[in-house]
Amino acid sequence: MPESAKTSPRKASLTRRTGETDISATICLDGSGKSSVTTGVGFLDHMLVSFSRHSRIDIELSCRGDLEVDDHHSVEDVAIVLGSAILDALGTREGIRRFGSALVPMDESLARAAVDLGGRSFAVVKADFQRPVVQGMSTEMVEHFFTSIASGLKANVHLAVLDGFNTHHMIEAMFKAFALAMKDAVRIEGGGIPSTKGVL
Repeated sequence: MPESAKTSPRKASLTRRTGETDISATICLDGSGKSSVTTGVGFLDHMLVSFSRHSRIDIELSCRGDLEVDDHHSVEDVAIVLGSAILDALGTREGIRRFGSALVPMDESLARAAVDLGGRSFAVVKADFQRPVVQGMSTEMVEHFFTSIASGLKANVHLAVLDGFNTHHMIEAMFKAFALAMKDAVRIEGGGIPSTKGVL
């Protein structure tokens, strides 16, 4: 990593308050994987801590949401805020690798992730889960989380579970694969904008 990136960590803080959620987040792309996450959705907390650890993106995030309704608004808005904060921290995206991909096994499960931080939002998520809920998080919200983070991040995100039957393992493998893909994509490896257009 260039010396300038070491002395000037890429950081961003963001708050988002609506009638459904109140979220604050601070992230550092050039971190060590430290996190403090409280969303009120136990499994989402676990996944975001895992994402932070394996992407090495430091995350401080708190969310107060209308969980008396269900988990939908909290999961969706956390993803939007996290994606938007990462986008802010990337700045002009000069020098970043831009692309990242990973395969992650977790026992019987295998997940694949690929990302492009090219400024266009698109998500493709392929997974079939056996359980409808894991520790407070609806499994239907897994796809929505990644769709929402792709929107906030202005990135292409492709995720697929290639094998598996344990729902916890399948989702955790997805988050870890996404983390490793992001770790690659945000890495600074040279000067200039990584696009033939000259802008991202």
